[in-house]
Amino acid sequence: MSHRNAPLTPAGRLRLVERCQHRPIAHVAAEAGVSRQCLSKWVARYRREGEPGLLERSSAPHRQPTSLHPDLVADIERLRRDKKWSARLIAAELSDQAHRVSTATVSRWLVLLGLNRRRWLDTDGEPLRTPGKIVARYRGHMIHLDVTKVGRIPDGGGWRTHGRDSTQAKTVDRAKTRGARDGYVYLHSAVDGFSRLAYTEALADETAKTAVEFWARARAWFAAHGITRITRVVSDNGSCYRSKAFTRATSHAARHQRTEPYTPKHNGKVERYQRILAEELLYARPFTSEAARAQAIKVWNVHYNYHRPHTAAQNQPPAARLGFGVTNVLRSYS
Repeated sequence: MSHRNAPLTPAGRLRLVERCQHRPIAHVAAEAGVSRQCLSKWVARYRREGEPGLLERSSAPHRQPTSLHPDLVADIERLRRDKKWSARLIAAELSDQAHRVSTATVSRWLVLLGLNRRRWLDTDGEPLRTPGKIVARYRGHMIHLDVTKVGRIPDGGGWRTHGRDSTQAKTVDRAKTRGARDGYVYLHSAVDGFSRLAYTEALADETAKTAVEFWARARAWFAAHGITRITRVVSDNGSCYRSKAFTRATSHAARHQRTEPYTPKHNGKVERYQRILAEELLYARPFTSEAARAQAIKVWNVHYNYHRPHTAAQNQPPAARLGFGVTNVLRSYS
């Protein structure tokens, strides 16, 4: 793969090689801005191999004396599948057989072989699971929930408006030391996994009571958009989502699924939505107050649902997958 500053591509090399059939190599190289030695190399390869010789080649050496022998790789796979041994034990066994292999090398090969997780192996050594995509098959199949916190903007603007050493910035820092609730605003978001329709509110905290109240308003909002049946609610393991109150609030759904700890990709649709929200609105321009940013979030939410193209919806707005038209808010909402 040619890098972005490469003066020659396979097609460009072919043109220069064809010019060299009637002109000196040094003259053609000077016109193309490359060295004579470089162009001579491509001419020689073209004469030996034809056009395939003008393609990039692997930089891997032809001989790798320190690489692991295929028979040893087979032994590593056999010991893992048959005996479920750890990488350290496999390395010790190979050492007893006069093969010096480090534990790190065995671990690396187990990852390449897809056998690095012993609990994912069946009794016969075959993998119990295969990676796949999390796909919502219909509207309301999966509603993804998450909370992200952002710094509270004091009246008159924060440090992004006045600078790091300003009085406003120091006031915000003192508020953060007094307690998280004074210095942060919590953005609760809900995303329909099928259509990517999203709903966001800026709230004061992330307690169970706040999460339950937000979910009630989000359900009503989704119902107004035709999502009346919710099959699964997906969230992380935050304290508000593990509470009994939230469990009762989601009892209408067939299942409340909490993601595996430290695995945000299982809730990736709402994680990606929050990143888009941060990049396109929260940190795209300064705000003079928290109220102004909360109002901008409401306007941007309409823009996201009804006007912004989404690749998961075939470059259509999320609302298009539900059969809704656009609102009277223009694309240039700002």
